[in-house]
Amino acid sequence: MSPATGPRLEYPDLRHPGAGLYVHVPFCRCKCPYCDFFSLSATPEGLHEYPALVIRQLELAQTNGDWAGPLASVFLGGGTPSLLPPAAVGGLLDAAERRFGFCEGAEISLEANPGTVTEASLMGYRAAGVNRLSIGVQSLSPTNLAMLGRIHSAEEAVQAFHWSRRAGFASVSGDVIFALPGQNAAAALADVDQLLQLGPEHLSCYGLALEPGTALQHAVASGQLALPDENSYADMYLALHERLDAAGFEHYEISNYARPGHACRHNLNTWQRGSYLGLGPGAHSFLARDWGIRFAVPGDWPRYRRRLAAGQDPAETLEILDRSGAMAETLYLGLRCAAGVDENQFRKRFGQSLAEAFPTAWQKTGSRLHRCRDHWSLSPSDWLIFDTLISAFL
Repeated sequence: MSPATGPRLEYPDLRHPGAGLYVHVPFCRCKCPYCDFFSLSATPEGLHEYPALVIRQLELAQTNGDWAGPLASVFLGGGTPSLLPPAAVGGLLDAAERRFGFCEGAEISLEANPGTVTEASLMGYRAAGVNRLSIGVQSLSPTNLAMLGRIHSAEEAVQAFHWSRRAGFASVSGDVIFALPGQNAAAALADVDQLLQLGPEHLSCYGLALEPGTALQHAVASGQLALPDENSYADMYLALHERLDAAGFEHYEISNYARPGHACRHNLNTWQRGSYLGLGPGAHSFLARDWGIRFAVPGDWPRYRRRLAAGQDPAETLEILDRSGAMAETLYLGLRCAAGVDENQFRKRFGQSLAEAFPTAWQKTGSRLHRCRDHWSLSPSDWLIFDTLISAFL
């Protein structure tokens, strides 16, 4: 992508015409060694009980007056949402529509583990109202899948894509993890090239990260595994960018690529600081009121059940942002995206230009920001040092 021409996608509408809903489904058959999200071992009792609890939290949130519809997106993430039966997903969506309403053409996404779906279950999700599927492929190498602790095979991942098309999904995403132990750019590209043959509309390409307390972090710290160095990581990241750009994908966020019209609207709303309500233990919410309020539901299953049984909202206030915090967060989230930060919108919201709001940081990093149609953005090569660059604004 050339900074002179800007991204091919239209710039998102920052007026937030609809809120988002995130449902965290924490159940998994087993814990992946790299994952630090809140999760529980799946049991028939837990899976049966969970939908009614989430609907109760939804009802409490709607009645307290802070959250309003209609919903522009719903995202069922996890954990493993595809462990829920289609009827349960349909019940959740029906409850959300009754309480908040859906915008016309609302995006309804569900994350699916290839080892937990069948052609029948995918047809059931589609009939229930899900219109976007995110398949957790991670790799198509048997060796890498074993190292990542995935419960599915490469063949099952490919089959899940075929089944999703037969089920009628016109928007399918695939997750890929790169920078794996022993991996180089050629091997990372091989995974993506195999996925491209399946015709996805969207790809999320995440560099393997060491999260504290995970089994993977312990394996690396103890010398059992070694991750690629920074130069190898950069080679893989830029090689994936070039390959997917040539294939017609827009690199619209640090880790995300989409064909025109298929960027994840739910995540775009998050990066634009639009309101989204999070349901389930481990879920986060953001209320775009005043300078912004963040909430979180603690990752505590017994507490979650107790609070809802007592008619109490399980969410807790995490942070009430002030003006300076909202300005910094606008930069942090906006510059993750190819569309960047709209100078005019920023000035209208905060009464200052970016350079006026962050004079010292602007002196240090302003030369790396590209301006196109009043939007400031970073290049993909600068995303490689995003944490370093953005730290000046925080």
